[in-house]
Amino acid sequence: MTLQACLLLAFLLFAIGVYGILTRRNAIGILISMELMLNAANINFIAFAHFRALDATAGAVFSLFIIAVTACEMAIALAIAIAVYRRHGHLDVDELTELRDPDV
Repeated sequence: MTLQACLLLAFLLFAIGVYGILTRRNAIGILISMELMLNAANINFIAFAHFRALDATAGAVFSLFIIAVTACEMAIALAIAIAVYRRHGHLDVDELTELRDPDV
């Protein structure tokens, strides 16, 4: 696999993630799309580390850091989504105004 193929795969994953964020109304679908975008960034880090960097472990270290931060982020986001679903009975983000700033 070449660097161009890795970059194309990462671009496609990122584009699917952006499309998912822009078109989804369900909070869980938006979280999955964000996960796709972060995985695209991981593919870029590892591909550039493998093909271009002097130290091949740098991409793996960045990817592990992103995976750890993403796991924490998703745990908090899913906890918020579960709390909102218990209170409202749906996760339609267009109708949820509970977390919005009242001054806006």
